[in-house]
Amino acid sequence: MNDLNCSSPVITVDGPSGVGKGTLAIQLADALGWHFLDSGSLYRLTGLSARNQQIDFANHQQLADVAAHLDVQFLRDSQGGLQILLAAEDVTAEIRTEQVGNLASQVAPVAEVRQALFQRQRDFQLPPGLVADGRDMGTVVFPGAELKLFLTASAEERAKRRYIQLKEKSVDVSIARLAEEVRQRDERDTNRSIAPLCPADDAVMIDSTEMTIEEVFESAMTYVRDRGLNL
Repeated sequence: MNDLNCSSPVITVDGPSGVGKGTLAIQLADALGWHFLDSGSLYRLTGLSARNQQIDFANHQQLADVAAHLDVQFLRDSQGGLQILLAAEDVTAEIRTEQVGNLASQVAPVAEVRQALFQRQRDFQLPPGLVADGRDMGTVVFPGAELKLFLTASAEERAKRRYIQLKEKSVDVSIARLAEEVRQRDERDTNRSIAPLCPADDAVMIDSTEMTIEEVFESAMTYVRDRGLNL
């Protein structure tokens, strides 16, 4: 990484699936006027692209080649949300499905994939600053970040939030099944040998189980102000 990148501050937002990392990271990036990195989407895009190319997931080198050559664009839509293009195709909604999430959990532990995506993620650290959302942003990718946030929420609450999202899209699913999928993914992510999901030693913990989106943002901004990052 060059000196210009090293001078740019970073805020990391880590945590398991469904805790609101992406929402908080976008809010912080907008409030500060900083760049935004949705690192989890890179793994989801790798899994989706590998499936579309009918890659054997047991072939780690082929998976790494897919990761290294992702044709990805991160755009903001007219409502200020995130739009993600894969090979010029809008996959914003598709990569948020449970199926693609499970694909991401399969490719994320692969050392070759993580290495292929490592520098690509570091390249997002540009002036005036970066808010990076993921699972190992504060522990592996940006260990020197000025502020490391780690969001948590109960599996039941995360399943409930996902249930509401799917119901709004007329998708028929049970909370019990969603909760079990959340627990299984947490177990995979926490117990994997490469970059397991865990808070950095100096991370600030925020439990969003009983909090609104606005309350989580205000809590995070308190720490941003304490570190003098909102200048």
